[in-house]
Amino acid sequence: MNEELNARLLELLARIEPLLPPEQAPIDWSRDVAAIWQRHALGGRLTAVAPRDGVRVEELVGIDHQKQALLDNTRAFLRGRPANHALLWGARGTGKSSLIRALLNDLGDEGLRLIQVDRHDLVGLPTLVQSLRGSDYRFVVYCDDLSFEGSDDAYKALKSVLDGTLTGPPDNVLLYATSNRRHLLPERMADNSDTRIEGGEIHHGDAVEEKISLSDRFGLWLSFYPFDQSTYLAACRHWVAHLGGRFDTDAEAAARRFALERGVRSGRAAWQFAISWVGRQ
Repeated sequence: MNEELNARLLELLARIEPLLPPEQAPIDWSRDVAAIWQRHALGGRLTAVAPRDGVRVEELVGIDHQKQALLDNTRAFLRGRPANHALLWGARGTGKSSLIRALLNDLGDEGLRLIQVDRHDLVGLPTLVQSLRGSDYRFVVYCDDLSFEGSDDAYKALKSVLDGTLTGPPDNVLLYATSNRRHLLPERMADNSDTRIEGGEIHHGDAVEEKISLSDRFGLWLSFYPFDQSTYLAACRHWVAHLGGRFDTDAEAAARRFALERGVRSGRAAWQFAISWVGRQ
């Protein structure tokens, strides 16, 4: 009987083993400055990654107020002072994600470490945050392009970590998120009809408060807006020079056409134009 049971257990383990994540050495935060968190059936794991580029905060054009506010908040955090979780929201391509990545190049030597979490892995966020408690380093946990559908419960894990648990997040962890939506969850006209029943729910106004309360737990809101013509051209001039090109009158005319064809003026469009222009030269 025991032999049969052992055989069945070994067979079961053989089936489960391919589903488990491969073993990896723990991250050495004295050397590694960035990582990606991935959730799996037994919790999650951190995978060290190299910084995407060497762009620094001062190189980002057209978002001076946002740069200074986020730098001040992050430096206060690194020095052990009170600091807020931050939500960077607004128009696409205006530098939200680039600004957070640039923080690592500016402040990595001061002890900042950056961990990116995909929206689909947010359920494991409490496990990640607790694993960082007590570390000598200070971590910004970063969620890019964050938004949720109305039926998505992953936001509850983020909401709980921000300000809902008994202990709260550790002193060495801040959460930064970028989004095109200010309130992260979809809002509908029906949400304002709190005087009648919606979908069988009597206290419909409570459901609206539930949606808005997630954004309210970020203490620092930074708004990003589409670039005007002069800001867009200044960004094009900067990135063309950054890539070793020359921004003359022909380049300016081409940059105007590039924005017109794409129907958008943004930092991302300026960077894409610079790549295209310098590449052709």
